[in-house]
Amino acid sequence: RSLQSLDEAGWRLARRQHWAISRAQLLALGMGAEAIRHRLADGRLDRWRWRGVYAVGRPDLSQHGRWMAALLACGHEAVLSHESAAALWGVIPYRPGLIDVSLPLHVARDRPGIRAHRRVTVLAEHRVLRDRIPVTDVACTLVDLSARVRRSALARAVNEADRLDLINPEQLRDALERAGPLPGVRALRELLDRQTFRLTDSELERLLLRIARRAGLGMPETGVWLNGFKVDFY
Repeated sequence: RSLQSLDEAGWRLARRQHWAISRAQLLALGMGAEAIRHRLADGRLDRWRWRGVYAVGRPDLSQHGRWMAALLACGHEAVLSHESAAALWGVIPYRPGLIDVSLPLHVARDRPGIRAHRRVTVLAEHRVLRDRIPVTDVACTLVDLSARVRRSALARAVNEADRLDLINPEQLRDALERAGPLPGVRALRELLDRQTFRLTDSELERLLLRIARRAGLGMPETGVWLNGFKVDFY
């Protein structure tokens, strides 16, 4: 009964973590080294890419599981950030590659396949859960993203965040007022300038706004309801 209860506790934890679990977590549940080796031998656990991280009940993990596994490999203070966080929030398309993880400065862990971003301060104030995965909040994610992508890609991400009701431009401006001198804050503030920024629904609309700005035509309103119709520009 004791062994069965240990397995049940492990399965419950792994299910919450998208079927990824760490050796430290198994030991904390009371499962000894011999029990872990036994479950590796009979296929209930599979060694994942990073030492001390396992896939439970399957040889592969979903993308959510891979993100979770990367965090487990980096320790309990790790948080998904930058492009990986933006993909988890759904504001940019997911692209295979390095997994972005932010860590406090005192955590010195480098892992293959993980791009570690070390922060001066602990990320507790920006740490939230999305699909049960620790991730930087939307405002912090967009700030991080703005230091790494072109203006056009950043505009798409901001528009997508608004479309998904994650954060609107005014809330984002307020968050930037409270942000310190972080890389990316200036670029995001410039993008969100009230005189030039407009929410749009497509890349073609953003292209027309750039054309209007360069031609000196002034900035139109976007997405306005007019005589019962929602018009692209007014």
